[in-house]
Amino acid sequence: MPKYVYEFTEGNKDLKDLLGGKGANLAEMTNLGLPVPPGFTITTEACRHYLEHSRNPDGLDAEIDAKLAALEAAMGKRLGQPDDPLLVSVRSGAKFSMPGMMETVLNIGLNDTSVQGLAAQAGDERFAWDSYRRLIQMFGKTVLGIDGDLFEEAIEDAKRAKGVTDDLHLDADDIRSLVAAFKGIVAAQAGRPFPTDPREQMDLAIAAVFDSWNAPRAVLYRRQERIPVDLGTAVNICSMVFGNLGMDSGTGVAFTRDPASGQQGVYGDYLANAQGEDVVAGIRNTVPLSELEKLDKASYDELMAIMEKLENHYRDLCDIEFTIERGKLWMLQTRVGKRTAAAAFRIADQLVDQGMISRAEAVSRVNGDQLAQLMFPHFDESAERRRIGRGMNASPGAAVGKAVFDSATAVARARAGEKVILCRRETNPDDLEGMLNAQGILTSRGGKTSHAAVVARGMGTTCVCGAEELDIDVKNRRMTAPGGEVVEEGDTISIDGGSGEVFLGEVPVVDSPVVRYFDGEIGPDSAEADDLVRAVHRVMEQVDADRRLGVRANADTPEDAARARRMGAQGIGLCRTEHMFLGDRRLLVERLILSETEDEQEKSLAALLPLQREDFAGIFEAMDGLPVTVRLLDPPLHEFLPDLTELSVRVALAEARGEQDENDLRLLQAVQRLHEQNPMLGLRGVRLGLVVPGLFAMQVRAIAQAAAARIKAGGDPRPEVMIPLVGTVQELEIIREESLRVVHEVAAEQGVELDFPIGTMIELPRAALTAGQIAQSAEFFSFGTNDLTQTTWGFSRDDVEASFFSAYLEKGVFGVSPFESLDTDGVGRLVRIATEEGRAARPGMKIGVCGEHGGDPASVHFFHRLGLDYVSCSPFRVPVARLEAGRAAARG
Repeated sequence: MPKYVYEFTEGNKDLKDLLGGKGANLAEMTNLGLPVPPGFTITTEACRHYLEHSRNPDGLDAEIDAKLAALEAAMGKRLGQPDDPLLVSVRSGAKFSMPGMMETVLNIGLNDTSVQGLAAQAGDERFAWDSYRRLIQMFGKTVLGIDGDLFEEAIEDAKRAKGVTDDLHLDADDIRSLVAAFKGIVAAQAGRPFPTDPREQMDLAIAAVFDSWNAPRAVLYRRQERIPVDLGTAVNICSMVFGNLGMDSGTGVAFTRDPASGQQGVYGDYLANAQGEDVVAGIRNTVPLSELEKLDKASYDELMAIMEKLENHYRDLCDIEFTIERGKLWMLQTRVGKRTAAAAFRIADQLVDQGMISRAEAVSRVNGDQLAQLMFPHFDESAERRRIGRGMNASPGAAVGKAVFDSATAVARARAGEKVILCRRETNPDDLEGMLNAQGILTSRGGKTSHAAVVARGMGTTCVCGAEELDIDVKNRRMTAPGGEVVEEGDTISIDGGSGEVFLGEVPVVDSPVVRYFDGEIGPDSAEADDLVRAVHRVMEQVDADRRLGVRANADTPEDAARARRMGAQGIGLCRTEHMFLGDRRLLVERLILSETEDEQEKSLAALLPLQREDFAGIFEAMDGLPVTVRLLDPPLHEFLPDLTELSVRVALAEARGEQDENDLRLLQAVQRLHEQNPMLGLRGVRLGLVVPGLFAMQVRAIAQAAAARIKAGGDPRPEVMIPLVGTVQELEIIREESLRVVHEVAAEQGVELDFPIGTMIELPRAALTAGQIAQSAEFFSFGTNDLTQTTWGFSRDDVEASFFSAYLEKGVFGVSPFESLDTDGVGRLVRIATEEGRAARPGMKIGVCGEHGGDPASVHFFHRLGLDYVSCSPFRVPVARLEAGRAAARG
């Protein structure tokens, strides 16, 4: 029978899969000899069994009995005993940090009798009754599912009756009355009295923590963070220590480095006479951790020493929760802390310089999503701005949007296409969906360790917390600044997560220094380069040295090609020629497609040839010496034809007026003849090249002529011709033969040697499954994963993303959109088959990816494992792909 319960003395930090992050780290701190309250952990295996079978596994209750008895013996008191009760907390703890997403219940073991014993032992009646009311409030909301606002309203009523604004000014009698009111709420809302048996309290709380793994907010958070659904959560039973025993007690959260900037120093929040949930919930404004030195220097010095020990042990930024009980410091949790993108790069670089980690390990401490965040714009410092308030810089970035005051409104407006800033007094886990849909988050309460700050940093969302000078009136949907400015719902505001400033109206944004670095505007050693730019530079030097996977760009213009090269692209993996036929050129393609005689076709092709040649000439110059994969024309046919409905109406109106235009009538007949019910699966790609004589030959001629001109000018063009939408080798053979003839003709005409590869785009399941045949005629493959995803799933991307994808994500059919991150089980299997069969037929065949999955971090790692040669993505994503390719190589 598996073991389901471990004492803190039995585990270690490497058992996160079994004990969860919190339990594993509590065990590790215990092993290090740090002051951790005794306790035990119920494993994730027990949770998974409970969720699957709706009951505890056999033997779990007996194990809990044994560990509880051992805990009682160690503490010299029993759970909930009348005269000197042992009280415990019941806390969740998954493998990966999910701040605020699951449940916690404190002070388990209190009832009408044991509260008297607690008061006597503590010598503080108010403390005992305050602990009791906290238990009922948390238990009612967490375990019994009662609306938490009902308890908050009761507290507000008590403060109003007393004529105070802070719950610290409620005395023991006030809180005793509040306990009675809370018990009344429980009885009325839950249909049962608050349970007084301590073991029943603990068992129900354990089940509530297990159940919270599948709570909507936890499911949403896991989906956002791509945390596997089948991990489950551990449950930690820990003997209570109390920070609410008076002003010589308190609770706090500390970081060994600033999680927002990465700078070293003393960072964190402290709240005297409080329990831990008061800090992370943000319901009372904290003081900076440095103030603790003035309040309790002995505890402060001990905490600083422990923080140094933990950082050296974990070799990383540590996030620490602690409580001081009448001058005695207790460690309640540590973990490798969440941090902003900027902090991640700075800390990794600092740890290298301090000799704690290697440069290669520093690469593993950052990721492509964080790098992408650093490339977001920030506010223009030279622009006029009207500051209306300031809070704590909890999560950096520049966010502009319309002020909204609840999560549901944020979601509704965001789905309607509006950018919003979610403004709350404080956020709680139920606000998660609104936070996910907002450009930024603004709260008037809480600090850098509040729920809003921690979740925003994890998501990379701009956040300003604790802007207490702003009166956020959620009920009336407005915010009032100290200067008298009133922000109504729907008014535009701007928030700066780097400085904590809040501005009225829209503030212009500019490129970040990291983008300017990648764009070549500032060098890593220039006066404009700060420590962040230098940290990014050092990471990129390492990943470029390590990576095997090449990175190219999807670029269709000389300007895009030049920028991609500055961003580090090693060529163009997808040059889409249909983008060259927009505007006036569209009419030339329309005439070509609708031509009825060979003479009309030749005139249209002759008009298009010099325009195409000019396009390629500029791109080959920008990418001189690097490969440029040109995809021949591949849009659905309808994109080059007049709209059938509009044309039909125009012809019908003209007939009604007796003014029939013969050209319009002829055009309508042609469009009707070519009209398709499903253009995405119709006459496009190689099919168009076969049906419209000379079209692909014209494009290949333009490529060859531009390459010849570049060679004559002393350049080194390296074009590659890619035939799109091939489903059978016969299609490819026909176009390949025609293309080679044209290339040889141009080479002879220009007196230069032209020899560039002709390959195909694998974007149909049939092409992937017959790749061995196709490789006989294709010199390279490039996977068009956008279309391959559409054709494999039977999805029309433009339609399904707007219709049922949100429901699929909510119901867990998808963890993430298959257009965002590659479906490795289905589409990925086709890529694997095509790669293996293609290289079996043509050993050493060059194979790449040119769909936008080439810039997705998770997909890049998959392509590396398959042994592909390169990925290609938009120019802005090139640095991200370079970083992830290096990280993939480091993992092996």
